[in-house]
Amino acid sequence: MRRLFLLCLLFTLTGFAPGFPDDPPLAAPILAADVAESDYISLFDLTSGTRRDLTFGRTVHRVWDFTPDGCRVIFTLGNTRARLFSARLDGSDLRELVSFPGESWSVWDAHMQPNGRLIAFTLIEPESVSANAGIPRHRIALIDVNGGEPVFLSITGDEHTPRWSADGAWIIYVSYETSPTGSREADLWMVSADGVNKYRMTAFEAGSVSMPRPSPDGDLIGFVYSPSPNNDQVWMIGAQPDALPTQLTFQTALALELVWLPDSTALIAAARDVQGIAENRLWRIALAAGAAETQLAVDPALTYLDYPAFSAEGQWLAFRSAYSLYVTDAAQTGAVQALGNQANTPPVWSPGGFAGEATCAD
Repeated sequence: MRRLFLLCLLFTLTGFAPGFPDDPPLAAPILAADVAESDYISLFDLTSGTRRDLTFGRTVHRVWDFTPDGCRVIFTLGNTRARLFSARLDGSDLRELVSFPGESWSVWDAHMQPNGRLIAFTLIEPESVSANAGIPRHRIALIDVNGGEPVFLSITGDEHTPRWSADGAWIIYVSYETSPTGSREADLWMVSADGVNKYRMTAFEAGSVSMPRPSPDGDLIGFVYSPSPNNDQVWMIGAQPDALPTQLTFQTALALELVWLPDSTALIAAARDVQGIAENRLWRIALAAGAAETQLAVDPALTYLDYPAFSAEGQWLAFRSAYSLYVTDAAQTGAVQALGNQANTPPVWSPGGFAGEATCAD
């Protein structure tokens, strides 16, 4: 009776009912997010308005992606020594994925190859601090979706934020090097999934690149370039060797996230200090140098917007407002719906080919 009362109260307040083991299968699409306390992962079924919470012990939970069929969620458990796992959508069949000698390594920033079998991630090796100027060794690595030993693609041992191209053939990432002045600065790189071909995409004289974001159509890469701290500019570059980068924004701002519109016609930045507005909002950035940013038309009562994420088919837009998670239709013609969670990190969507949990094999 108490569980039923709490369930009805939560549904009344948020519109979403938490899931239980005897829940009906989740429908597509599913939105996954870890909460502010980082102690469980929530799966939201937008069709039925239900929520299923997955917990794997008293440790830090961080959700990263789904398998290409949408039937398993990919996440890390732990903080300073985070390990990579996958599990079914009901939390069963928990599998640790990375086999690597030693105990002090950690996995971060894991992303599934589109329509493929590989997971790209950053493996962090703190034991190498003394050999790397005080910086833990970060290596871009690949693992099969079923787990095993990682394959490394790194050069400098200070590489971060791997992102797959839309066709799954390339990994875009940033690599740090020490400049002639002694500062640690990052540029944009891309490497083929087999590790054979590797290209440096940018060569800025100073400052660092962050947030590499390949476009859904595969033609472009958006990124943030910071010539100095807290001075973030949005740029783009063609997704091929010898392409020249193009600066899109010129005013000083602080970027929190960068994503593409599903049709690849513009970038969306979560940023603060844009056009004299101190708090972070969602801004549409046209693919033309110097074009003025325009705000996305979400509910004006919502403040401090960040972590935008479009569903695979482009129908839905999820985002945070003051840490609370919301979703609306991507055209912003419908009502904004509160999901009742305080999300800790960017939410992720099930893949485009996912047809619902009922289609998943046992």
